[in-house]
Amino acid sequence: MHMLRRKLLALAATSVWLLAGCGTTPPPVDSGAQKALAPTGALRVGVYAGSPSSMVRDPKTGERVGVAHDLGNALASRLGVPAQVVEFERLAQVIDAVKSGDVDFTFTNATEVRARNMNFTPPLIQLELGYLVPKGSPIVKVTDVDRAGIRVGVSQGSSSQAALGRVFKSATLAPAASLKQAQDMLRKGEVNAFATNKAILFEMLDELPGFQIIEGRWGEENMAIAIPKGREAGMVLVRQFAIDVQASGQLQALIAKAGLRGTLKAN
Repeated sequence: MHMLRRKLLALAATSVWLLAGCGTTPPPVDSGAQKALAPTGALRVGVYAGSPSSMVRDPKTGERVGVAHDLGNALASRLGVPAQVVEFERLAQVIDAVKSGDVDFTFTNATEVRARNMNFTPPLIQLELGYLVPKGSPIVKVTDVDRAGIRVGVSQGSSSQAALGRVFKSATLAPAASLKQAQDMLRKGEVNAFATNKAILFEMLDELPGFQIIEGRWGEENMAIAIPKGREAGMVLVRQFAIDVQASGQLQALIAKAGLRGTLKAN
């Protein structure tokens, strides 16, 4: 049912995007900005599977959609270069690839720590951070989590792991190497809850009958376009691109097409 819902949203979103783009012609791209943003001649877009803010795949058709995936394709089109989608197993690997310059573009949580190694646009989307638990769990609100004996799954190397590691006094963290492993940990009862943004939690919930997302949130993620440090010659263009996709309605169309849920605010 969720994939059918996503396909219907995609059709509606495509119409919105096409209408939003009618009559608008982007300014010519400066060759220096193009070279800075796509030094290999293609825009290498870093994504990981399982999150609609990054990339999800239709299991029947293999079609890939997601905010990072589709924004990367849109920016490549603006630059006049091909998009090369580079898929990783988890977000931490995408972040490392941006830091090293092995990918040119991604869309992720703009944290202070990450900003030391990459350049961000202003945030485009805010996502709630929450917990996924089995139905009938004694954890019914976010303040129930930080207790002795509670094991909380997190994606290895994620900002959720870093944030909860700083604030938990009694609960312990159990890093998962992938979202698939996280689902297995939940099914087997190896963790009492899994923590991440609600966009991912809703995707996981579709595959985990008998689980639920508890009410409330323990924080927010500020999702923004990220490019490697040293590409400052392209930042003016990237910031303008971010403004344009918001003002034209393209960003909302991408959110709908990806089936992104759990947003606090989308400008």
